Amino acid sequence: MRLVALTALLAVTNLSPAFAAKPANVSPPAPAASDWRSVDAENTLVIDTSKGRVIVELAPKLAPAHVQRIKELTREGFYNGLKFHRVIDTFMAQTGDPLGTGEGGSTKPNLTAEFTFRRSAEDGFTRVNRPAGAELGFMGSIPIATQPDDIMMMTADGKAGGWGLFCPGVLGMARGDDPNSANSQFFLMRQAYPALDKRYTALGRVVSGLPVVRAIKVGEPVVDPDIMIKVQILADIPAPDRPKVQVLNVATAYFAAMAERMKAQKGADFSVCDLELPAQVR
Repeated sequence: MRLVALTALLAVTNLSPAFAAKPANVSPPAPAASDWRSVDAENTLVIDTSKGRVIVELAPKLAPAHVQRIKELTREGFYNGLKFHRVIDTFMAQTGDPLGTGEGGSTKPNLTAEFTFRRSAEDGFTRVNRPAGAELGFMGSIPIATQPDDIMMMTADGKAGGWGLFCPGVLGMARGDDPNSANSQFFLMRQAYPALDKRYTALGRVVSGLPVVRAIKVGEPVVDPDIMIKVQILADIPAPDRPKVQVLNVATAYFAAMAERMKAQKGADFSVCDLELPAQVR
């Protein structure tokens, strides 16, 4: 499965990478113990690569079928030893093809696209910005855009439409020209790339190991590529060996202050992709 749609988007779009940066001459306090939340071990991937460990928190509320597929294949050992066969420096690192060419997949049926989702008032959305007609923020660790809450009073299901944003670290499902052709291949964003928003399924985000993703050897195809040595669900790792993973809780005053500092620093150039959530792994 050659992902020509991704190639075309990259070729016609010239975007500057978005980097999170600390405000000059400001040393904010460290988060308090109450500012952290533990990730859901059942919905967290631990990817040990030839460049180091990457931990991804999955988002089943955004893309339940895609998350289920990733978990099924992980538990079958499908991803172990697979190459990062296509890696573009200012874009993403793609893997999940047993052929290592971009043409392969699993024996399971292709997935129906989950480019958008329905958000309820109980889904834990934290707003960061409110451009005209939309709200930008976070559900857990993943950045999203969504219709305003007010729309919920006018919809049959009492929900608002939303979609994941392809910020650094976001995990997206690769596909071909057919929107419903995702199967096993996925990619990890090295930089922000909003041209993918609502065109690819976003289903998680790296909470630890983004420098590892950015260190994966580049190429189309990659010569002597890096590999995923072993991929596991955090809950399946034996308790004595299981890392304890915590991420900054976006529903805290600490996160709100962090977002305001970044907005003040970036001004009109501020993007929700500028916010990378602190994490601690022990």
